[in-house]
Amino acid sequence: MNGRSMTAQVERYLTLRRAVGFELGIAGRQLMQFARFVESTGSTLVTLEIAVAWANAGRDPTPLSRARRIELIRPFARFLQQLDENNEVPDRNLFGPAHRRLTPHIFSDSELEQLLAQAADLPPTKSVWPIGYQTLFGLIASTGLRLGEALRLEIKDIDSVDGRLLVRRTKFRKSRWVPLHPTVVDRLERYRMLRSQRGGFTERFFVDPAGNALDANRVDYVFKKLCSTLGWQARGGHPFIRITDLRHSFITHTLAHWQAQGAGTDQFTLALSTYVGHTKITDTYWYLTAMPELLQTANDRFEGFAQGDDHG
Repeated sequence: MNGRSMTAQVERYLTLRRAVGFELGIAGRQLMQFARFVESTGSTLVTLEIAVAWANAGRDPTPLSRARRIELIRPFARFLQQLDENNEVPDRNLFGPAHRRLTPHIFSDSELEQLLAQAADLPPTKSVWPIGYQTLFGLIASTGLRLGEALRLEIKDIDSVDGRLLVRRTKFRKSRWVPLHPTVVDRLERYRMLRSQRGGFTERFFVDPAGNALDANRVDYVFKKLCSTLGWQARGGHPFIRITDLRHSFITHTLAHWQAQGAGTDQFTLALSTYVGHTKITDTYWYLTAMPELLQTANDRFEGFAQGDDHG
């Protein structure tokens, strides 16, 4: 295979894919892990045997996680096969479908309060660190931003006068304005003032105590540590509580509130879909069927409609 190591092949593959617009942040890191795994076997090729071993080497080797690890390496394996036909591309359904949506952990109001209070006590207490995490988690919980969207925010993206923020370079390369509740604006301004007093080396809004942009892996580590300290167990289909569950909770609570108010589902769901950056409204409607509390409310309203209840 042209004498290149597997790590070098991944680097070449990522360079080509990124040149045509793919970010491949997390996927890129995972492919590098795969390359090192292949090299540890002494092989210079991707084989079915190695692909299966890689799928089983995950921290949580469930059928879903195995399927997703296979899905990750398939495009790279096809790329290698064009260079050397002895490379093998694992079948897409080797471990079943890779995209079964599992029910997320939905935070209660009490849990959100506990999380933010615990974040405020993070050491070093007199640094920008604790209030930064408190503000970051609170922002995601109150707007449904993705973690990457929040971490990419720059100082200029926060418009406190009009009470909104600009999300750039979204998951689907579209920008959007996100209106903010006045209490959220106040919290962001409080953090901005503290951040400006401590200085920094980046225009990113969220920084670490040294003034550098917050790293997603570090944020995830701190979040898991907070959940462990609070002694929480995940509810839903995932083994761990995840930062993205704050986003899921925002969407779910918003839909539940609107349903309780008898708001028109289609009109408001479309607005929410735009607000959180979904490209398809079906992604937002999924919550109506995946969350038992929302599904029950929808069933009750349909039953009222079927029985001629004008208030359904």
